[in-house]
Amino acid sequence: MKATVVIPNLNGAGWLRDSIESVWAQTMQDFELIVIDNASTDESLEIARSYVGQENYTLIENDHNTGFSYAVNQGIRAAKGEFVALFNNDAFAEPDWLENLIRAAEADERIFAVSSLMIRHFERELADDAGDYVTILGFACKRGDGMKASRYTNPCRVFSACGGAALYRKRILDEIGLFDENFFAYYEDVDISWRANSLGYKNVYCPTAKCYHICGATTGAVRYNPFKSIQSGRNSILLPYKNMPILMFILNILPLAAGYLLKAAMFRLRGFGPAYGQGFKEALKVMGKLEKPRFRLKNLPNYVFIELWLIVDTFRYIIYRVQRALHIQ
Repeated sequence: MKATVVIPNLNGAGWLRDSIESVWAQTMQDFELIVIDNASTDESLEIARSYVGQENYTLIENDHNTGFSYAVNQGIRAAKGEFVALFNNDAFAEPDWLENLIRAAEADERIFAVSSLMIRHFERELADDAGDYVTILGFACKRGDGMKASRYTNPCRVFSACGGAALYRKRILDEIGLFDENFFAYYEDVDISWRANSLGYKNVYCPTAKCYHICGATTGAVRYNPFKSIQSGRNSILLPYKNMPILMFILNILPLAAGYLLKAAMFRLRGFGPAYGQGFKEALKVMGKLEKPRFRLKNLPNYVFIELWLIVDTFRYIIYRVQRALHIQ
């Protein structure tokens, strides 16, 4: 089987059926679909159950909300496909979405992940995500968020694929490990992409793999809420701590500290200072549980490349913030 599509679901009654139907309507039909339900209490569980018995469909029902990482790992472990595509329950794919993702991945055996062009469902001239990037300040950012989607028509290498609509090569997943379940939600996709970068694999962006996304439908956080603020405060600290070799982390400790102070001020201004602080405290407790990738001298060129990439992406972030402040799209 060529591919497995995995959709995690939590209370997605308003959009899950349309999401599933958009997957079934793909031009490339050599795939299976696995839906993982995280103890939904609305009608979405019945929607997911209504497909049981259909060929190449599997429903996994959890008895509590396990978080994104655990749920998609369940799907990946059950997957039969050469590639695994993760797809949000509030996203809707163009018919050639999966075909274009696979074509992009097959261009190079060193490609680990392929990121889609995610477009805002209710503002279809605007991009939601065209691949993710990370700054030396510790910020993980959505490339193209709120900008004209027409700006992002060229394929390119990106730091990370957005796990909301991304294709992963299962052979490499088996090598580097699955999503870190210490990242309950948010940043887990950047973490796994960083791991791949450190080993010399590539993450790329495919502009022809289009889908439409209701941002924040599951978490209720289009921008921020207490849950997202906690996860952001927590996982933005865990991300560089886990993936930077110790010397690299020490080298970047000052810009990282500056970034966290800036974020703390930003969350406080938005009324979520206590939630962000709670996330920070949780990060300190989780650090000891993280399995840091082993330092390998042969990967030194990759670590240097990532360091330079973080610096360049910091300037990209500054330019983006200036454009948004000036209402340039």
